[in-house]
Amino acid sequence: MHCYVYRSGNKPSTYLFLPEKDDFSRVPPSLIELFGEAIFSFEFELTAERRLMQADPIQVMSNMDQNGFFLQLPPGKETCLVS
Repeated sequence: MHCYVYRSGNKPSTYLFLPEKDDFSRVPPSLIELFGEAIFSFEFELTAERRLMQADPIQVMSNMDQNGFFLQLPPGKETCLVS
């Protein structure tokens, strides 16, 4: 699965993972408002075997499939999804 990562313009160390570049159509408006400006950071190929710094790749893929995005919060805060 291809993954596009955006950092928050409002919240330090907060990232939004999307399966399609610049497609925020499945991200709730309330999350977009809190997230602020979405600044494109990088893209990569996400597989179940790939190691991520703060998230389980299978959970990230599952959330992107089901919800259209994955929200990663700063270390020490629980990673959550807004439905």
